[in-house]
Amino acid sequence: MPFNLLVLSCLLYVVFLFTVAFLVERRAARGRLGWLRSPLVYTLSLSIYCTAWTFYGAVGYAARSGLEFLTIYFGPTLVFIGWWWLLRKLVRIGRQHNVTSIADLISSRYGKSNSLGVIVTVIMVVAATPYIALQLQSVVLAFGVFAATEPGGSRPLDPGQIAVWVAVGLALFTILFGTRNLDAREQHHGIVTAIAVEAVVKLLALLAVGSFVVRGIAGGVADVIARIDAADLAAWQVQPGRWTGLIFLSAAAVICLPRMFQVMVVENEDEGHLARASWAFPLYLMAMSLFIVPIAVVGLDRLPEGANPDMFVLTLPLAEGQGALAMFAFLGGFSSATSMVIVESIALATMISNHVMIPLWLRLRPKAAAGDDLRQVVLMARRLAIAAVLALGYGYYQVSGGSAALAAIGLIAFLGVAQVLPAMIGGIFWRGATRTGASLGLVTGLVVWAYTSFLPSFGPGAALSAEVFAQGPFGLSWLRPQALFGTEAMDPMIHALFWSLTLNIMAFCLGSLFTFPGPVERLQGAAFVNVFEGAVGPQRWARGQVEPEALLTMAQRILGEDAALALFQEAARAQGKDSFLPDPTPGFLDSLESRLSGSVGAATAHAMISQLVGRATVTVEDLMAVASESAQLLEYSARLEAREAELTRTAGALREANEKLTQLSLQKDAFLSQISHELRTPMTSIRAFSEILTEGDLPPEQVVRYGKIIHDEAKRLTRLLDDLLDLSVLENGSVQLTVGLASLQGMIDTALTAARATRPEREFTVIRDLPSEAIYLKTDADRLTQVFINLISNARKYCDAARPELRIVVRQRAGRVTVDFIDNGKGIPKDAQRLIFEKFARLTDANRAGGAGLGLAICREIMTNLGGSVAYLPGQGGAAFRVTVPLRLETLAA
Repeated sequence: MPFNLLVLSCLLYVVFLFTVAFLVERRAARGRLGWLRSPLVYTLSLSIYCTAWTFYGAVGYAARSGLEFLTIYFGPTLVFIGWWWLLRKLVRIGRQHNVTSIADLISSRYGKSNSLGVIVTVIMVVAATPYIALQLQSVVLAFGVFAATEPGGSRPLDPGQIAVWVAVGLALFTILFGTRNLDAREQHHGIVTAIAVEAVVKLLALLAVGSFVVRGIAGGVADVIARIDAADLAAWQVQPGRWTGLIFLSAAAVICLPRMFQVMVVENEDEGHLARASWAFPLYLMAMSLFIVPIAVVGLDRLPEGANPDMFVLTLPLAEGQGALAMFAFLGGFSSATSMVIVESIALATMISNHVMIPLWLRLRPKAAAGDDLRQVVLMARRLAIAAVLALGYGYYQVSGGSAALAAIGLIAFLGVAQVLPAMIGGIFWRGATRTGASLGLVTGLVVWAYTSFLPSFGPGAALSAEVFAQGPFGLSWLRPQALFGTEAMDPMIHALFWSLTLNIMAFCLGSLFTFPGPVERLQGAAFVNVFEGAVGPQRWARGQVEPEALLTMAQRILGEDAALALFQEAARAQGKDSFLPDPTPGFLDSLESRLSGSVGAATAHAMISQLVGRATVTVEDLMAVASESAQLLEYSARLEAREAELTRTAGALREANEKLTQLSLQKDAFLSQISHELRTPMTSIRAFSEILTEGDLPPEQVVRYGKIIHDEAKRLTRLLDDLLDLSVLENGSVQLTVGLASLQGMIDTALTAARATRPEREFTVIRDLPSEAIYLKTDADRLTQVFINLISNARKYCDAARPELRIVVRQRAGRVTVDFIDNGKGIPKDAQRLIFEKFARLTDANRAGGAGLGLAICREIMTNLGGSVAYLPGQGGAAFRVTVPLRLETLAA
């Protein structure tokens, strides 16, 4: 098969995956998830477990070690069939605590400790780097198989070039679809669906090759069985100790691998999907392993001695002249490699950014939480982390040169990630587990694994000297890497598994028994262990001295403006407040931290809120409610807490209402005084100049001048009376609306022109996005324009910036349009924000502002009649108002 055709097919396949991911992302952005949340897509995404090491390497494993390759399938099967309740608990914890990665899970459980997150991240990166290199090598070897069939055996590209182009392509794909947005729960619908498609491709490819081998080469099932009987059975004998160890290792890996945790826990849309996956995923694994032995046996029989058994899936079809089938098999292997690299890179990048890069950024810039656009910082950190992870994988491939060490790295990587298993299992089942114990266990396991398995995989004289291999460090023979404490008879892999996990568990247990968990650890431990009972809530904050607007500003820079405003408005309404700013109660701080943790991780979210609140967390007295194991006491405590919360809300609402009534009473007196002044002044002028005119004998020019004064004062009086009558009509609901189709852009243009009469001497900059304003509304255009004029005039009148600016931002969503008017001044004081729409309220001193101060009250009533609303928008830097209006007014007008 022409090598160029292979490259073209590979590129077309990547374009196909790009298209799938793009269409799914666009569908998800519109909220049309539908089948994207189906258990089938979830189950197929779990096939990320089957990498190129499984697709190609399982055949080679069977050719070298017989049925031992089945251990890599038995472990996950036992977990999903027999231990799916464990997976269900992980998924429930992940959903309740907005867990973004396995490092985030460990960090959150042990007091939201970022240091633990860093340790887990280091373990995962070290273990995954050579595994990523293995995927690059599998693609290079596959290209090499096809290149070897070219006339003359020429190779258009050397392996290094192929590997670097594959790494660059995967980095671009992962960055494009893995870091498009900073989602609340780090879910990537486009990539997950693309992985599900790849799952189907690699399964069908392996089944196609297996069917061809059985029927096209061997002549049927009976012939295959005869070939298996004739094979060297000595190499196929089961070694119980090694089998048990490898099954346990693969079972641990399916839980702890970053890519598996990503698709199984983080990307999970519905906990019920696990029930389907508990039997469907083992069936998938069984189908993947169905033809491994026949391919291995026939390959050993038909292909020349010395042929690489890892490539039998490709070389057998090519040897039989089945180029199309070989191409299909190549795409299956390519899918296995690329899907693993993509999801692993996303998972590792999330850990690196959340636990290393962002905490470092916040430490170097203490005010970053309130001053910087952290969304872009986080996304850029993840993009750089993805590039770094793939660069590490490529670097490891180059350094190792595709040596035999890479061929065996799969199990070594499994063993590395398994070091987090004690801290994870202990954390979700043992409330006494502590951060100190988890740290000791993880560090001990990492060191022992690196010493007994990872570094020896490079061979004597590479990472470790031959002298250390033979005599141990400093001549201590009982510390030899592959014979710790004199255990020379053990298989090297089982030896590393036994000692790394044994010492890990011992350090974890001893560290936990001899230390006492802190307050946050106790609460988090109870929340994780009792996640199904729901008896213990999350981290409880003390009532801190923090401005809600500062919290809103921070949330906007992480969640985005709309999501943060919606979160705060919902919390304010739950507290009985009609605004965007809730009180910073412990419950609200809990929910805010949980929401932020879905984007930047639990430890970083906790640190950012602590920075604003002043680290006012739970007290010892608060822990007393958690220490009790009595369900009755917990239920009674929950009732008291609910009743106290209700009373607190009621008292807060009454307090606010009383304060508002007091201020309105004062404003009413000021309003009546101002109205009296506003009415008396023009009436006095009219009366005085009328009397002068009645005296006669005035020069004509004075008659004209006095008449003009009378006319102007009458117009002023008429405007005031119109405002009062207009407000009265609007409040009574007897206003007649003239509904028609009107251009939003035209209404804003008209309002800007009319508002120029307000302080025309000021140089005022207006910033607009005209394409977003190209919307037609079915509404009362005159009334809506009146609202716009008032808000723009207020901005021109009150914005106190040296160079005043007004931003007009238009958004359309779910049949409604929002128009935000945001200036760059100091904004409206907090204590005045809740009164500005009242009839008797004024923004500033009446004598300075002029007018009766009815403008915003009229705006509110107009928007109520138009089926919309107008509200003050906090956290924008200056004064900001949001006008919300429906696209169509038919039902409301009727």
